[in-house]
Amino acid sequence: MAKGYNAPKSSGKGGMMGQIQRLQEQLAEAQARLADEVVSATAGGGAVKITVTGDQHCKAVEIDPDILKDADVEMLQDLILTALNSALDKSREMAADRLGPLASGLPF
Repeated sequence: MAKGYNAPKSSGKGGMMGQIQRLQEQLAEAQARLADEVVSATAGGGAVKITVTGDQHCKAVEIDPDILKDADVEMLQDLILTALNSALDKSREMAADRLGPLASGLPF
């Protein structure tokens, strides 16, 4: 060890490492809760409804049977895509709301 070098002293659970460990635990808990929370989005006046979890897993796709009577495949594809992207946006917003406060507690 270099002469005159003073190694940092461990400050125990209250130190930076303790703070980081607590934040990691809180983050893991928040992520687990997000996996259980869902958001939904619709398109075409409710003709298509997509439900997504807070960790961005699609849980359900609901299509109103009346929309299938017209059999416009391109329109149905567009509605599904619109609803899915909207649901994913809502899911990301929810995750940012839940996880954002944890990031502000980082000691660096």
